[in-house]
Amino acid sequence: MAEEQVFVSHAPSDLDLVQELFSTVQNLYIDVHVALEQIEPGRNRQDLEGRLTNSDLLVVVLTEESATNSWVNQEIGYAVAKGIPILPLAADGVELEGYLQRHEAVALDPDEMEVTVFNLLARLRSELAPLGTLSTPNWFVRFPCNFENCGTPVTLDVEETQKKLWQMYEHNQALVAGCEDCDAQYFFNPATLGYVRREDPV
Repeated sequence: MAEEQVFVSHAPSDLDLVQELFSTVQNLYIDVHVALEQIEPGRNRQDLEGRLTNSDLLVVVLTEESATNSWVNQEIGYAVAKGIPILPLAADGVELEGYLQRHEAVALDPDEMEVTVFNLLARLRSELAPLGTLSTPNWFVRFPCNFENCGTPVTLDVEETQKKLWQMYEHNQALVAGCEDCDAQYFFNPATLGYVRREDPV
């Protein structure tokens, strides 16, 4: 799968929440632009217009603060005008209004972050699936082996369906990737794709 570009629109006060939501998503082969992480000193969000224009998907993190934020609403309107698909991620009690009424939101529950991230990943896999195919794209996480400065690239291939990943999560099973050079094993949470632990070679 070619690298997809995702733009994340949110209120400034929600930056910590957004970073937690997308911490594992950013490890995938996806180019994620979190609005306030991309702003250099002396610039503002208007300078991000080009990144939004080139995005394959706009994710809007909707909380009480962002629902009335002028930048968030401008970014939604811009995406609609440019034909960029929109995925709302909505906190409890936040109504989808205007252009967002036609979209199905992912429920955002800060008390159930693993469930929220799982559902976010499920929708991202669906939204970013190549046109004309029935299967969701395979994703992967690539990182250097850190056992005794091995440094060999290790790849976690995410080939399972979201249903299978959730079943693994419920049964406390992990996704596993191994280093081909030193045999170190890396374990990941199947719901969030977050790193859990490393088992060193014997």
